Amino acid sequence: MRIQDYTRLILLAAIWGASFLFMRIAAPQFGAINTAFLRVLFGFIGLALIMLVLRSSFNFAGKLRAALVLGVINSGLPFFMYCLAAKWLPAGYSAILNATTPLMGAIIGVMFFSEKLTARKWIGVILGLVGITIITTLGESHADSNVLAGVVACLVATGCYGLAGFLTRRWISQRGGLDAKTVAFGSQIGATLFLLPFFAFSVAYEPEINWQQPSVWASVIAVGLICTALAYILYFRLIADIGPLRSLTVTFLIPPFAVLWGYLVLGETLSSGFVLGAVMVCVAVWMVVGPGKEKMAAR
Repeated sequence: MRIQDYTRLILLAAIWGASFLFMRIAAPQFGAINTAFLRVLFGFIGLALIMLVLRSSFNFAGKLRAALVLGVINSGLPFFMYCLAAKWLPAGYSAILNATTPLMGAIIGVMFFSEKLTARKWIGVILGLVGITIITTLGESHADSNVLAGVVACLVATGCYGLAGFLTRRWISQRGGLDAKTVAFGSQIGATLFLLPFFAFSVAYEPEINWQQPSVWASVIAVGLICTALAYILYFRLIADIGPLRSLTVTFLIPPFAVLWGYLVLGETLSSGFVLGAVMVCVAVWMVVGPGKEKMAAR
């Protein structure tokens, strides 16, 4: 990997780490489905403005349908799941569970994309599952009765991310490729269209929501324009440059930023059980995505 690739990974981690803070602020006030829809909507608007300013092409080269479906898998469903989790879990919890994305990617790759795992990577997957169990059973949260539901929601989201990485390679990269901004723009169109009916239903049947909250709107706009529009351009560019599995290593860097933002802004703290589970998950991710002895020897 080049220096610019590492730089983009760190920047992307800092941005996506902040997204858990913004969702933690917005989801309890606006609701999970509304927050998820507004996130992809502002992401769509932000990407459209960026592409207009840069005079980028809106030609999908026959890959529009693929980009729309990727939007549902890589944005619509995961964002809804994380907004659900944000109602119950501190930002740090969601972020460390987000770090299981490479583990999910490894499992999905073996099951559906003929990927092979070494013994080390299998040990990493098992260790990651043990770490998740410790977080679920020993970690403390502000809503203890909903911890399991929040964890499951996060794991559904990471499963979607893992699947989307391989589908992006198969549907986009291996078919002539497509500009990262165009892929990200198409994905936000797909996510917006997918969540729109649920948003309309929610607004119609949840009139008690207080929409006049400037700080919440600021969080929604930030998570849409910065953590979605800008971040997805970086992410799809990374997939094209370094591949899906390496791109998923960004999730290894997100938790420290999410914990930092949560501590500075919301005063969130972490339990000893969470710390133990988080360390196990991080070690597991390193075992899955880190270079093996053969690659190090080759270098």
